[in-house]
Amino acid sequence: MPDSNKNDVIEYRAFTLDDVSAAHALTTSVKWRHRAEDLRFAARLGHGFAAVDSQGQVVGTALAWEFGAAAATIGMFIVSPEYQRRGIGRGLLDRLIAKFGQRMLLIHASDEGVPLCRARGFTRIDTIQQHQGAAFQPPLVSLPPGERLRPIGAKDTPRLAGLASRASGLDRSALLPELLDTASGIALDRDGELIGFALFRRFGDGHVIGPVIAPESPDQSRAKALISYWLALNAGMFVRVDTPLRYGLSTWLEGLGLPLVDTIEQMALNGTPSADETLAQFALTSQALW
Repeated sequence: MPDSNKNDVIEYRAFTLDDVSAAHALTTSVKWRHRAEDLRFAARLGHGFAAVDSQGQVVGTALAWEFGAAAATIGMFIVSPEYQRRGIGRGLLDRLIAKFGQRMLLIHASDEGVPLCRARGFTRIDTIQQHQGAAFQPPLVSLPPGERLRPIGAKDTPRLAGLASRASGLDRSALLPELLDTASGIALDRDGELIGFALFRRFGDGHVIGPVIAPESPDQSRAKALISYWLALNAGMFVRVDTPLRYGLSTWLEGLGLPLVDTIEQMALNGTPSADETLAQFALTSQALW
């Protein structure tokens, strides 16, 4: 792209669903493995901004998703490589902070994005380890007595949303029904009570396992059983799992044949999520939707 573009006047406007194709082109330019359908699903649930150059080309995007009245997550935060180092990312982030900054804001920041987020007051709360692959050998994981895996039923939705909200510290009551429309699910049941679950859905080049919600245990056996279920059912398919460092699943996932391919910082502004300490979200829905 010619150097004259460095002199382009960048304008910012509301992101619309008509911008999804341009946003998908941006993800391709930075080697993200999203499908246009993945972006459309996320964009339909969120609000944000597009940065546009003097020719009307979308050269940057940033969206936010509201979870109840107290929190929002930030994602689809991309600037075209040809327009980076011009303050466009700062312009997008500042607009989101101005619009949603009365809430707790959460973001997954790349190495390039961490300094900007720190300058705006975000602090690190964890590191996300991204695992993906297709040549895996899932083991059979035993559950404690009285616990079993069963299919998710139509009447489970309120309980699933409650578990996801408690485990993440975010209000997931609006997101879970949307996810269940596009995902398959397996429930963790203890003597007739639903105590955890894992969803499996199309994403990028293959599928993603997440969210994975389960009670915490010293050996993470419940989370491992939920993840292994989907791996065993989809042997040979390309699968992705994004897991927080603090839960210690990375070595186990690598041993199954899902190598660690990336890490990204989990950061927060205006507080941190207040999650139920008896539950854990062992894998993300996505880096945008947490």
